[in-house]
Amino acid sequence: MIAPDPTALGARAEAMIAELAGISAEPGRLVRLFLTPEHRRAADLVAGWMRAAGLTVSEDALGTVRGRFGEAKRRLLIGSHIDTVVDAGKYDGPLGVIAAILAAEPIARAKVKLPFGIDVLAFGDEEGSRFPATMTSSSACAGVFEHEALATADPGGVTLTEALRAYGKDLNGISAAAYRAEDAAGYIEVHIEQGPVLESKGEPLGIVTGIVGQVRLRVTVTGEAGHAGTVPMNLRHDAYAGAAEMALALEKIAREHPEDGMVGTVGRIEAVPGAVNIIPGRVLFTVDLRALTDALRLEATERFAAEAARIAKARGLTVSIETFHEISTAHCAPALQDALAASVTELGHTPIRLPSGAGHDAQVMARLCPSAMLFVRCRGGISHNPAEFASVADMGLAVAALTKFIERFKP
Repeated sequence: MIAPDPTALGARAEAMIAELAGISAEPGRLVRLFLTPEHRRAADLVAGWMRAAGLTVSEDALGTVRGRFGEAKRRLLIGSHIDTVVDAGKYDGPLGVIAAILAAEPIARAKVKLPFGIDVLAFGDEEGSRFPATMTSSSACAGVFEHEALATADPGGVTLTEALRAYGKDLNGISAAAYRAEDAAGYIEVHIEQGPVLESKGEPLGIVTGIVGQVRLRVTVTGEAGHAGTVPMNLRHDAYAGAAEMALALEKIAREHPEDGMVGTVGRIEAVPGAVNIIPGRVLFTVDLRALTDALRLEATERFAAEAARIAKARGLTVSIETFHEISTAHCAPALQDALAASVTELGHTPIRLPSGAGHDAQVMARLCPSAMLFVRCRGGISHNPAEFASVADMGLAVAALTKFIERFKP
């Protein structure tokens, strides 16, 4: 049995997170997007840490860095992602990769005989900040990669195919990146909570019960542009006013299901032609709708589409809605939840059970094998923000809990 030292582990995790956060495309803020030079530097740094921990390192066709220990066919997969949003915090993603390395290190160094192997995974594309597709790296590992994503392009017009080739990848190797279901014994991900529940309950660690399903829509509202001073209000076909009413309809629908954790967000909106003295003739906006129950989410999506059509007709507008991302709810495996909870309890803390309102690589990996997540308290519940923060003490407890979980894991 390994006796982890949470204090030392937390200090090491913080130092590694700080070093990784120094790799950014922009001075003064953290920006590390998929398949960029910064991604390459981060992947190389993580690969070096894996080798130093005694793991055998490889990299697959979608850029996932893999650290391997043991030769058993059945593998326990542990990981998270190293890409970031724009102007990111430094803990979202990297904490899970670093926790996995630190938990695997004493086992690998001591060459502990386990009835399963361990693969530490550093995915490259969870955030979807560069390309419209998201979680492409973990999708390849899970064997559910959608090849249509290869044709998607970043804001500069570079396709995923072109970016992968520039990164040195062979697209013919994508299928080989997939694990066989019979070889994947389970997937575990450590991640900051990105919410305030653990902090409100005074506990450092939480056990995720499920990850919400989500749909993302691209909505185009078309009206008629006109002079802002000469077209009377009752004769206007204002695309922006219609879009605003549709956004309020989305909010109303989402508010009806708080027990299911349903949330609806209009996150991006653009008015065309976009001049101060012209009535918008066309508006494009996005919808992000999430819920823990897929049936309710699908029903809410249909209701929003119906409301948008009704609003458009009443205002003399047209509306089109396109789905550009959708992922089902993932329920975490009860046996893995219980094993994580036992590890947290052994460390003297109460394991809080809670859902995740954010998407994670675990959501995709659950399509391959039983999956679970360990949440770490973050200050104020803030994430996707430079103010994102997890304490050294809490991170150390997370690594210690993960180490104890590995010891009790039965494939």
